[in-house]
Amino acid sequence: MFRAEIIANNSVQDDIIEVLEENIPGILYTIQPLAHGRGGNDYKLGSGTWPETNFILVSYIEDEDKDSVRAIIAAVKKRFPDEGIKLFFVRAED
Repeated sequence: MFRAEIIANNSVQDDIIEVLEENIPGILYTIQPLAHGRGGNDYKLGSGTWPETNFILVSYIEDEDKDSVRAIIAAVKKRFPDEGIKLFFVRAED
């Protein structure tokens, strides 16, 4: 089992959830709807100077779904290359 963390601009949250639910039946996840920080090229601070914000989606993924999640997020990144979409996996124990 893996913990999948997806961090991305709030503008693509619905797109990411939609494709995950369509392709990983029964996927369970938690969303932290507001995340501030600094990425590689910009800031997402929700301020007047840096108005954009991110969200964080966390899901525990079965081993056999890891490659599917990776492909799904790669496809979303291809559609939205400037939205700072990042995917991280960490091995999780039951």
